[in-house]
Amino acid sequence: MVDLFRKIKKYFFKNNIVGHSNCWSGNYGTWPEALNECSGYDSEVILTSCLKSLIKVRNGEYKYERDSVLFDEIQYSFGLLTGLLSSTIENNNELNVLDFGGSLGSTYFQNKDLRCFKSIKWSIVEQEKFVKCGKDYFENEELKFYYSIEECLSKRSPNVIILSGVLQYIENYVEIINQINEIRFDYIIIDRTTFIKGSTHRIVKQEVPDWIYKASYPVHLFKYDEFISLFTNYEVVTDFNSFCDPLKHDLEDNAEINWKGMILQIKK
Repeated sequence: MVDLFRKIKKYFFKNNIVGHSNCWSGNYGTWPEALNECSGYDSEVILTSCLKSLIKVRNGEYKYERDSVLFDEIQYSFGLLTGLLSSTIENNNELNVLDFGGSLGSTYFQNKDLRCFKSIKWSIVEQEKFVKCGKDYFENEELKFYYSIEECLSKRSPNVIILSGVLQYIENYVEIINQINEIRFDYIIIDRTTFIKGSTHRIVKQEVPDWIYKASYPVHLFKYDEFISLFTNYEVVTDFNSFCDPLKHDLEDNAEINWKGMILQIKK
């Protein structure tokens, strides 16, 4: 299995796909201090922008949406896809995933038509307003929305959890990781997560380009080794560069940010 991961990683990541760059700044002592200078992730403009774009994807007007930006062709995260395929091998080729912080279904719509899964159960846990919107506009037999991990687990039994572009935007991310450790999913797929090189864990402000939507929010920049050590019941199978984000970005003091992903498997 490890050899398979390495071959896929070498093939797909020799030329990384780079997307738009975001603007980070600052070095805040606490999360509330940074939040005080940001509009926050609760901004209605984020939900409205995502909803408008995902409706167009659902209706077949566009192939793909990411961060409310629409694309005529799907851009796949082959690191994430590798993790999904691996999770199905031990699950009778059935995909049963919990997408934590999965918006209105961006990653579901990105991968649902690949026809490499015998069946799909895709569960999204999100903020209350996203869950209500998801239920109203997008929920179907495959795709379900839940208000908490506990509610999801009471209805379905996912063996893999996706954490894509989410942990760095949560103040108390350690609580989420501890909960995942206790649940013991077979696999964890992490993607589009921000790490800082040659420095300590840092909290910064991220401003979204106005052409996407006007918003700003605090962001954790993780130290790789410290971050991995939090997943006490898991081992890293492989890691990879994020499929659509800048390979690196320098802060105003030349500290280097990298976007990465990884696949973790439960320790046997």
